[in-house]
Amino acid sequence: MPFLALAPRLTLHYLDYNPTGSPTALLLHGLGANGESWILQVPEFINWNFRVLAPDTRGFGKSSYPGGSVRIADLSGDVVALLHHLKVETTYTIGISMGGTLALQIALEYPQLVKKLVLVNTFASLRPDRLSVWFYFALRFIMVHTVGLPAQAKAVSERIFPAPDQTPLRMVLQQQICQASPEGYRAAMRALGLFNISSRLGEIHCPTLVVTGENDSTVPPKNQAVLVKHISSARQIVIPGAGHAVSVEKPELFNRILIDFLMN
Repeated sequence: MPFLALAPRLTLHYLDYNPTGSPTALLLHGLGANGESWILQVPEFINWNFRVLAPDTRGFGKSSYPGGSVRIADLSGDVVALLHHLKVETTYTIGISMGGTLALQIALEYPQLVKKLVLVNTFASLRPDRLSVWFYFALRFIMVHTVGLPAQAKAVSERIFPAPDQTPLRMVLQQQICQASPEGYRAAMRALGLFNISSRLGEIHCPTLVVTGENDSTVPPKNQAVLVKHISSARQIVIPGAGHAVSVEKPELFNRILIDFLMN
């Protein structure tokens, strides 16, 4: 179970599958989740001899949270420090939701580390155009500052996995959210609210795939279309019937889409 000490109070936990494989797939998880949330993708990547790195963002999973405020640039900087530590020179970088914002930040600040970029249900700036989405984010922000993570976990998991047959997925997500540092979760939410690299999207030139769940109720598809419009090398695939957690809702189709893009 590898850990990397980045500072006196900051230790990053990461999963490192098939460490002798090549190339390297860097998998960046969403808010409240952790590196284990990619478990349905790992076997497919290993089948293609990828090395798979899936870090827990600071404050999530088994990574510590040192306290204080945080920016997306800080979270992505942790990942870059991990890559340097492991002497990984280039990656296929894949991020979902919050992980996508880290992936965007890495692609902008360290373009040499990103050979190809996959952005899944994520955004350059989260400015919803529907009142219901604003209300949802406001409710989450209030809940995490008042009633705590268990109530937050229940509300989030029920929105992301609303179907009766998705009960196992709801339970897993609730468990992952409850493992997070409450302070780290709150700080990450604030960082996401402040994140805005819309004016810099034109600086990204690596091949980019935007994967959108047709029914994503967390990051509106219109926000995701902005990525395709302003990243000159980007194309988009919309997965029918999928929501925000497309990687676990439609894993076989999602995996095929990833491998087809990365290997061609």
